Amino acid sequence: MSTRKTPSSRTPRQRRFDPLARLRTPGDPRWDVYLTGTVFLDIIFTGLDSAPVRGTESWARGMGSSPGGIANMATALARLGLHTSLAAAFGDDMYGDYCHDALEHGEGIDLSLSHTVPGWHSPVTVSMAYEGERTMISHGHEAPAKEAAAGYDPEAPECPPAARACVSSLVPGRPQEWIATAARRGSLIFADVGWDETGRWDLKALAELGDCEAFLPNAVEAMRYTGADCPRSAAHVLSEYVPLAVVTMGPEGAYAVDGRTGETADVPAIAVEALDTTGAGDVFVAGFVTGSLAGWPLADRLAFAGLTASLSVQEFGGSLSAPSWAEIAEWWHRARAARPAGTDSPYAFLDTLLTGCDPAPPPRRAVPTLGFRSG
Repeated sequence: MSTRKTPSSRTPRQRRFDPLARLRTPGDPRWDVYLTGTVFLDIIFTGLDSAPVRGTESWARGMGSSPGGIANMATALARLGLHTSLAAAFGDDMYGDYCHDALEHGEGIDLSLSHTVPGWHSPVTVSMAYEGERTMISHGHEAPAKEAAAGYDPEAPECPPAARACVSSLVPGRPQEWIATAARRGSLIFADVGWDETGRWDLKALAELGDCEAFLPNAVEAMRYTGADCPRSAAHVLSEYVPLAVVTMGPEGAYAVDGRTGETADVPAIAVEALDTTGAGDVFVAGFVTGSLAGWPLADRLAFAGLTASLSVQEFGGSLSAPSWAEIAEWWHRARAARPAGTDSPYAFLDTLLTGCDPAPPPRRAVPTLGFRSG
C-alpha cells in the first residue's frame, strides 16, 4: 500500500445541512451510506455543436475535470449531508492523488476502507456533451486483487461497515456477495442497473434483487427486464420483486410503486436546459436515498430526486455537478416566488425542510485543469 501524497492546496469544507438530524441517536451506525466501486478521472468537453467528425478537429467551448465513476454517487450523497463511506482503489499517480483529495478533503467522504495501488494508473473517461446527450470513451484496467483482510473485501469483518443504507449497481450474472452481507446486517440496499451486455434481460440474473429495498432502473431497462410496454407498467411488475420500484423516464419524470402498500407516485420532470447529463442518474438515486432515510412520503422522495438531478445537469461533470442544499434552497426560493397564487407544488415540502438550512457558498465545480500551484 503506497503513501498518499499531500496536495499543495485544499478547499476548506463548509458545515452541511443534515437532513437526518432529528432522527439521529447515540446508537446509530457511524455511516449513513456505504458504497464501493471504481473511481475514474472524468474529463468533460461541453459546448460542442455536433458529434466529432472523423478526420477533423473539434473545439469545445467548455471543459471540466472531476472525479467520476462511483465518485458521482458518493459526492451527491455527501453534498446532501449524508455521512458517506466509500471503498475504492486509487491509482498511484497524479490523477489518483487528485481524485482522493477531492473526495476526502473536498467533499468529506470517508476513504478509510479505500486503498492506493502502487504502479496502477487511474482509469480515465473522456465525455463529450452535445445535442442534450453525451458520448464517452474510457480506458483503464481492473485493480489488482487485494489481501483478504483489507479494503472492500466482503469477508473482512469491518467491511461492509454498519450503515443505514448501501448503494450499488447490479450486474447481470455477476453476484456481489457484500450486498447480501450488508442486508443481513440491517442496511437498506438501493440499486440501479446498467445495460445488459448479454442481451438476455433476465431478472433472475440480478441475484441481489431480493436483498434490495429499492430498485431504480431507467425506462428502457425497466421495460426490457419486464417485457412491459410502458415504464409505469414495468414499475408495477418490478414491485413484485422488490419493495420499492422506481423508474426514471427522462423528460417525463419518474414513477414509483411501493409493493408493500400499493402506493404510487408520478412526478413530472423539471424543464431545464442541460449542459451535461453525466452523473444525473447517480444524483437522482442519491436524492431518493436521502428522502428514504429521512422518512419522507414517496411522492416527496421522487420529487426531490428529480429536482437534484435537474440541478446537476446544468453544471459540468458527474461528481462536482451535484447540488448542495444551498443551491436547492435558492432554486425553491425562485420557484416559489414565480408560482401563481393558490396553486399547489410537488415541492411544497421544502418549506418546512429548509427552515434549518443555513446559507453557504456554492460547492466546488469541475475546472479545466487538475489544480494550480499555490504561491
